[in-house]
Amino acid sequence: MGTFVTFIHVLACFILILVVLLQAGKGANMGAAFGGSSQTVFGSSGAGTFLGKLTATVAIIFMITSLSLAYMATKGSSSVLESSSAPFTEQPALPDEAPLPAAPAEAPETK
Repeated sequence: MGTFVTFIHVLACFILILVVLLQAGKGANMGAAFGGSSQTVFGSSGAGTFLGKLTATVAIIFMITSLSLAYMATKGSSSVLESSSAPFTEQPALPDEAPLPAAPAEAPETK
């Protein structure tokens, strides 16, 4: 299930990028003066309403998949404090390890 939602999420990301880049900006009339094509491909109403609705739809899909992926990521994991049920106890030294020598009680004075 997580793989499918991730695939839909990545697909929605790429479609959202393409749809936003296809939309005409505020200075679109100036671009048409230099050989821009007409927008009759999207129908008589132009690309504004079609691309606007497509952007809103893909953005909703993107938000839903983002929330579901975040929920799935937190559902399976637990915090560090909850996972450690037993307190940490120090393990005894292994028998083949030599103990460290004790430090001298008093350092000799040198003059």
